[in-house]
Amino acid sequence: MPIESPVTTLAREYRRLKILAESALDQTTDAAFFAALAPEENSIAILVGHLSGNMHSRWSDFLTSDGEKPDRDRDSEFVLSDSDTRESLMRRWESGWRLLFEAIDPLVAADLEREVTIRGESLTVLQAALRQLTHYASHIGQIVLLAKHHAGPSWKTLSVPRGQSEEYNRKPPAYL
Repeated sequence: MPIESPVTTLAREYRRLKILAESALDQTTDAAFFAALAPEENSIAILVGHLSGNMHSRWSDFLTSDGEKPDRDRDSEFVLSDSDTRESLMRRWESGWRLLFEAIDPLVAADLEREVTIRGESLTVLQAALRQLTHYASHIGQIVLLAKHHAGPSWKTLSVPRGQSEEYNRKPPAYL
């Protein structure tokens, strides 16, 4: 099997994260989507809004402008407004992922050594992409945990079911 390019690997891992998050979101009621476990904690809705805001800022004009856009109001991403609905937040989520893939998919291996800036800090494209992958993975882990918490016994596992490792290893699912 040929070794895939680093760009292909990055894009695949981002797609896997999106699928993981959306598999958890699919198991979330509207009430759970907006519920925070405590006053200073983030709901799934807040996490979706924050990730979406980050994606719009980082991936718009990715190679040509600072990843922290001057019109981004990061602090507002952690406060829901009366106009925030699950549908509106999920539209923004889809738009953010679209921007990400429009930025990542056309890259070639040589582009990974190009420089971009985030908040004035110079990074290679690879460094910036890995930083974002790590950031998104941490928040998507939070989304999965919250979704599982709210689903309770109706939760359908997104990985190897407990007590079924042997069977899973015999027939692992196909990944992207």
